[in-house]
Amino acid sequence: MEQHHPPRVSAVPRQALPRGERHPNSVTAPPVRRGSMAPRPWRGFWNSVFTALISSAMRMLPGGGRASRAAEAREPWQDAADRRRLAFALMTLLSTGVASWLFALAQPDYGNDLLEWGQLGLFAVLSTWVVTGFVTALMGFWVSLRGDPHALSARAVADHGIDPAVRTALIMPICNEDVATVFAGLRATCESVAATGHAPVFDVFVLSDSNDPRIVAAERAAWAALRSALAAHPRQPQIEVYYRLRARRTHRKSGNVADFCRRWGRDYRYMVVLDADSVMSGDCIASLVKLMEAHPRAGIIQTASQAVGHATLHARAQQFAARVTGRLFTLGMQFWQLGESHYWGHNAIIRVEPFMKHCALAALPGEGGLSGPILSHDFVEAALMRRAGYHVWLVSDLDGSYEQQPPDLLSELQRDRRWCQGNLQNARLIAEPGLHRVHRAMFAIGAMSYLSAPLWLAFLTFGTTLWMSGAAIAPDWHAVPAELRSLWAWTLAMLFMPRLLGLAAVLLRRAQAGFGGTSALLGSAVLETFVALLQSPVRMLAHSFFVLVAITGWKLEWKSPPREAEGIRWVDAARKLAPMTAVIVLHAAGIAAIQLGALIWLAPVALPLLLAVPLAVLTSHVALGGWLRSRGMLLIPEEARSPAVLRRAWRHAAAAA
Repeated sequence: MEQHHPPRVSAVPRQALPRGERHPNSVTAPPVRRGSMAPRPWRGFWNSVFTALISSAMRMLPGGGRASRAAEAREPWQDAADRRRLAFALMTLLSTGVASWLFALAQPDYGNDLLEWGQLGLFAVLSTWVVTGFVTALMGFWVSLRGDPHALSARAVADHGIDPAVRTALIMPICNEDVATVFAGLRATCESVAATGHAPVFDVFVLSDSNDPRIVAAERAAWAALRSALAAHPRQPQIEVYYRLRARRTHRKSGNVADFCRRWGRDYRYMVVLDADSVMSGDCIASLVKLMEAHPRAGIIQTASQAVGHATLHARAQQFAARVTGRLFTLGMQFWQLGESHYWGHNAIIRVEPFMKHCALAALPGEGGLSGPILSHDFVEAALMRRAGYHVWLVSDLDGSYEQQPPDLLSELQRDRRWCQGNLQNARLIAEPGLHRVHRAMFAIGAMSYLSAPLWLAFLTFGTTLWMSGAAIAPDWHAVPAELRSLWAWTLAMLFMPRLLGLAAVLLRRAQAGFGGTSALLGSAVLETFVALLQSPVRMLAHSFFVLVAITGWKLEWKSPPREAEGIRWVDAARKLAPMTAVIVLHAAGIAAIQLGALIWLAPVALPLLLAVPLAVLTSHVALGGWLRSRGMLLIPEEARSPAVLRRAWRHAAAAA
């Protein structure tokens, strides 16, 4: 068994000392070796735009282009990425242009030009958003069947070794989390890493921002128990686990990571960032290190983590959708982003030195909800890493990366409120100098993920107002012009086609056994679609409210979603969702007072909102999800044949409970 000694003063650089002397078991963290991670102030949106215009004008002058910096050496994948992005843009713009032109021709004359042009503009924006999703899923469908020769692949480094001098830190930032769940997953990850034989090159850091004394005490006890449990296996070298509680909780998760980098970043070439609900296999983590070693220009490599863990109907539906439909979006984004991909903030490996040099995050200047510390730090860090000349990759063929979905709808919306504000913040950086156009597009896509909700709400409101003001369209479907019926059918096809493509990809790969068989797969798809249709209007109203909150600067309470499924109480669901039901009831009453027949157009949105409270409660309980699983519904391959690291995590969690 490896011997550990107390720390001692030595003139020898700490990197050269034996591991036992560098990382003594008698302390909660290794000796500090300070490094610099200084943020660079943001230029600001209008300042950046003005600077870009001046730079463009200067380059147009004779000799103006000579001063531009030398372009980096291009790689074959970059030419492929340019072609794919051009195809993506042409398909999107052509489809949207034709649809908008047909909508303008088919739109009846309501006698209100302002509302008509407003509805046309909203249709064009929302059509673009819908088509981009469809095209991404279509590209993902192609990759799922044919593969991608330009993508980074874990299979290419399967036979590579890991240099013992290459050190990697596994860091897990946490803040007032469910301690048993966190340390159960972390223990399974550590045991899996040790089983690979590469434990001596890894260290684990639990970086706590918790401020509840009871939770802090539980974390320290769980950390000590984890170290004891790992030390109980004397036949193989064990991974070291350290614990740090920050005294100054600044800039939330990104500040916690930066604090680690300043203290210990110089000791490690790479760091793998874990979330509080992350579970990763040792083979997956080792493959990430091998990929980094094989691609020295890679700054971040993100895994395509799979959601798994909770047994509620809500979580199981989300897990199934992520495995069938979400996988196509992941593959599609990989297809057109390639080495200019994005980063999700966890289950990824980062090259520490350039991260410390280029990815420190300054607060956004100003006041209000879109200023202050950056909340959605991951997209920004990926953009800064690419600006520094390093590549950012998404690897889709790497198994063994897992996370949990929120157990219920209220927990999901609680998380989305943070994400909404963070993505709207990032839109302020879209014009920052030096950023790659793909990352500028990702800032826009992130913001549009939430702005689309109030835009859909506005589009529906415009349509209802126009109908009631002009009475040009009767509630009879057959009285609607054929062109408009075709456009609505086209929109629905764009929305639902990714689900059909996901099913087709599973069937064509003959992978339906992992979902319980063909019948169970199709039945699960119908059930998941039904749940999604019922929840979509709730998300639309909630996200619209979140956008309003972010823009107006209302206070945001930073609280992690629950890691355990406890079931929503009726009183809590009513307190959060009943206002939505009241709004739709009042809206429906007003419409009925003017034209009773118009209610038929409101029904697809009104009925789910009327059922929002019972729907949230019923989908939050484990019993219903377990009953469906016992009948083979909403199964995913990780449940049909669970990987060893997940079985360990579940076993440790059950023992802790």
